[in-house]
Amino acid sequence: MRKLSEGAEAKVFETRVFGVEAVVKLRQKKAYRIMELDETLRRTRTRKEARAMLRTSEAGVSVPRVLGLGKFSIYMEKVSGKLLKDVPGKRVSFANMGAMLAKMHAANVTHGDFTPANVMVSGRRMYIIDFGLSDISNSIEDRAIDLLLMKRSISERQYKELAGSYAKAYAESKRVFSRLADIERRGRYQIRTLA
Repeated sequence: MRKLSEGAEAKVFETRVFGVEAVVKLRQKKAYRIMELDETLRRTRTRKEARAMLRTSEAGVSVPRVLGLGKFSIYMEKVSGKLLKDVPGKRVSFANMGAMLAKMHAANVTHGDFTPANVMVSGRRMYIIDFGLSDISNSIEDRAIDLLLMKRSISERQYKELAGSYAKAYAESKRVFSRLADIERRGRYQIRTLA
């Protein structure tokens, strides 16, 4: 298996499942945690991530298809392409991305790390990847955080396109945008006190 990436919680490897190109995300053991706690956390987080991916897919959002689930691993289809963060000028439809986020939120899934590093561009299609920090939740705050993370990562024009599409596609968008404004105000006060 060839390692593709490594994060704080897991490593991602290229592999084959039933002769099909795939990737496997393996949650790594943490030596600093008590073994029983570590196993419980890794098993629970692995299942939670797979559930969020399945629920997002069922809502009509492109995500890598889950092929199998192990105790601490998720096997999924390999999506070829580039991360949005590596696409020159980020020439994609941010309106489409806003609609995808709206569908995900309508299915009560929040991503937790919705940034250009977790959107894969494959031809004309976009896939949302890495649901490691996702949650199945009806929290308006968590939805606002998804928007805030992307807003801080893209240009103002791109965000306006995304936000406009999100507003049209998600019935609760006014509440989410209101909470986003609250979060941004909180952030300004934090910055001022640190200066």
